[in-house]
Amino acid sequence: MNNSLPLSSPDTVVDDSFHIAFCVDDHYCRSMGATIASIIANSPGVKFTFHVFAFKLSDDNRSRFKQLEAMYGLKTHIHIIDPDVFKPFAHISQFSYYSPTIFTRLLIPSTLRGLCDKVLYLDADILCVGSMAELLTMEFGDSAAIVVPDADETTRRRCAALQLASGKYFNSGVMYMHVENWMAQEITEKTIHAILENGKEYRFPDQDALNVVLEGKIQYIPRKWNFLYDLIHDLEKDKRQMRDIGAVVFIHFAGAVKPWNDWCLHASRDLFVKYQTLSPWADLALDKAPRNYKEMRMYSRFLMKRGQMLASFKWYMKYLAAR
Repeated sequence: MNNSLPLSSPDTVVDDSFHIAFCVDDHYCRSMGATIASIIANSPGVKFTFHVFAFKLSDDNRSRFKQLEAMYGLKTHIHIIDPDVFKPFAHISQFSYYSPTIFTRLLIPSTLRGLCDKVLYLDADILCVGSMAELLTMEFGDSAAIVVPDADETTRRRCAALQLASGKYFNSGVMYMHVENWMAQEITEKTIHAILENGKEYRFPDQDALNVVLEGKIQYIPRKWNFLYDLIHDLEKDKRQMRDIGAVVFIHFAGAVKPWNDWCLHASRDLFVKYQTLSPWADLALDKAPRNYKEMRMYSRFLMKRGQMLASFKWYMKYLAAR
C-alpha cells in the first residue's frame, strides 16, 4: 500500500491485527527491520500489521519491506508523506537540532483512522526482547495514549522546565495510541499549536509539546516497555558487555551510539545481529567505521579508554579534519 499524506479513511473496516507504526528514512530501514523481527520472534502467534511512514523509500527498501509479508504472513503498508505538510514547521530547524520531519508521528492517528482503533508507535532504534502479550490486553479508558516514563534526571529537568504539575514526563519513542480518543481530543492539532507557539523554548520540540498537551490524558506503564539504554554510558568506562537490566520488553538504544555501529565493540551488536538476521535486511553489514565527525570524536574517546592511544589520536585528527 502506498499513500500520500495527510489522509483519513473513517469508513474502512478495522481489522483484528495488532498495528505498529514506524517513521523512518532509507538509512533506518535496516534497524526497523531488526525491530520488527525482534517483535515477531518474541510474540509468537500474534497477528501483526506494520506501517512505515516516510518521505521516500528506495525501491530496494520497498522490496525488502514487502518481503516481510511472505516471510511472516503479515500485512505491511507504506505511507509516503507529502513534504508540504511540514512547511509550517520549517522555522523550527533554525533553533533546534531537529528537522521538521520529527513531527511525522503526529500524522499516524489521522492516517490510520478506520484501519485500526489502536496503534503502537516505535522508534527504529528499539529491540524487543520479551512478549508483548500484556500490552495487547491493556485498556485505554478515556486516555489518548499509553506511555512510558523517561529517565529520572530527564523527567526532573523537563518537568521543571515545562512546569508539568503531574511531575511526570514520558519518552515519545514508545507511544501506544488510541486513535479515536486521540482524534476526539485533538491531540495532533494542539501539539502542533504548542510547537508553533513555544517550540523555541522546547529542548525536544515534539516530545516536550506532547508531554504538555497530553498531561492528564495518558496512562503510564513500567519502564520495561521502553528501557532507555545509553551505550555511551558503558563505552566511556570500556564496558563492552550488556548491563543487567532485568526483565524488560523493549530496549531503546536512544543515545548517539547504536548497536549497528560495529566500531563500538559492544555486545549489543550481537543482539542486533541476532534479529537483523531474521529480517529481509539480513545481508547488510554493520557500520564498520564512524561516518561523521561526532562519531569520530566519540570513537577517539572510546579508543583512549581502551588504552589504544595511537589509534585514538588518529581518529581525533580525522574528527578535527571533518568538523
